[in-house]
Amino acid sequence: MPRMKPNLTALVAAAWLVAAAPPALAAPPLSLEPCRLRGVEHDALCGVLQRPLNPAEPQGKTIEVHVAVLPALARNKKPDPVFLLAGGPGQSAIGLAASAERLFARLLNRRDVVLVDQRGVGRSAPLVCDDESPTAPIADRLDMAGMSRQITRCLAALQALPHGDLRQYTTTIAMQDVDAVRAALGAERVNLVGGSYGTRAGLEYARQFPQRVRRLVLDGVAPPDMALPATFSPDGQVALDAVFAACEADAGCRARHPQLRERWRLLLAALPKPLPVVHPLTGAVETVNVTRDLLAMQVRQPLYVPALAAALPAAMDRATQGDIGPLLALGMGMSARRETQLAMGMHFSVICAEDMPRMAGTAERPGPDFGSLFADVYTRVCAGWPRGSVPPAFYTVPALPAPALLLSGGADPVTPPRHGARIAQALGPSARHVVVPQAGHGVMALPCVRDVLFRFIDADTDAAAQQVDTGCAAALPRPPAFVPLAPAAAMGVTR
Repeated sequence: MPRMKPNLTALVAAAWLVAAAPPALAAPPLSLEPCRLRGVEHDALCGVLQRPLNPAEPQGKTIEVHVAVLPALARNKKPDPVFLLAGGPGQSAIGLAASAERLFARLLNRRDVVLVDQRGVGRSAPLVCDDESPTAPIADRLDMAGMSRQITRCLAALQALPHGDLRQYTTTIAMQDVDAVRAALGAERVNLVGGSYGTRAGLEYARQFPQRVRRLVLDGVAPPDMALPATFSPDGQVALDAVFAACEADAGCRARHPQLRERWRLLLAALPKPLPVVHPLTGAVETVNVTRDLLAMQVRQPLYVPALAAALPAAMDRATQGDIGPLLALGMGMSARRETQLAMGMHFSVICAEDMPRMAGTAERPGPDFGSLFADVYTRVCAGWPRGSVPPAFYTVPALPAPALLLSGGADPVTPPRHGARIAQALGPSARHVVVPQAGHGVMALPCVRDVLFRFIDADTDAAAQQVDTGCAAALPRPPAFVPLAPAAAMGVTR
């Protein structure tokens, strides 16, 4: 799920059902040509698969689904490739090629790694909204009225595109595209690796095409029925409370930031109020009307990565003294990373169709620091966004005979272990749920877990895969609270 950016992106995350799955269309040819991908050491193979925009009209308008293959290095390769399902929703899998090459380095000796840009992202019928420049004035980036106008303009521009029927970008339809890629590549079965929203995609692929799944890896489990905008607040609150608790349990942090939790709550209660702010990217000094929502967004960003969350006590302490510059730097720095960029048109098309219909019946209770900010924003956006049709079976998770490895970070603010535990139980006895207690959002790139991932997929038998030792994950420590090297007054605007 997404790390919410402080502009449009930030404000807007049983029985077998084989008979009910739609029949796969005959796979057209997929011609692959050598290509170079950003940050990838070896040549890749790239191709395009034509797919119907609307599966109910197979002879109607088509879109191009772009595919990249990182070829196995060995000539005698394994027949079951690894498919990487990207997060977001709205993240490009091909855009993650460099990370995938590193993550799957050992698997690439014998297996192809396949990257499919899901419809709506990358070059696959992209649904991209113009976003504010990261160097735009902070006040402009956080103007709610301006943001609403931006969303309205984006919606109109997307609907004017040749592929602008926004009802055709659900996860269900996208996974039919992925299976068409599998068929076109001639793979009988595949190993699915999904991160964040990619776990929802993986679950939906397994629901529709269980016989095609050899191994399933889900990192940061986002179930189809989680009603994402409602869970943002309580899950984020648990992660933030853990930051407070860790500081209170550490003598040094407690001495540097006494009664931080109480002082933070007092600050929130005193908002809104104007404060001087140094723009973290341009250095310009602005006066910004600081609201609870603004601070909530900045705090939530670094919670995804414990190494960054370790700087929150110092940044929040400065905020209680009138300087929110360090907190803005943490939040906005996260959103500037290339790999976090989302196709927001696709993002809203998925969330509005799949999550929002379940909001009314959710039992989730907002956390005191984050409130209903994210639920309110998505409610406003989705009120006018076209919604695709989602089959009731989408919200079910049938048992899966293939081995499944579910990974959760104990400090994850968006897909914490409670979601993974529930889905592991639904998948049945072939599923294992591994919690890395001190990890954040996404754990499979951690050195220890990366080795577990390799051995799980590489195991020759299902029994061997289920017996892979995962004990190393429990020993990873929580990063200690950050201690500024410079005097506190040098961190930002002084009072």
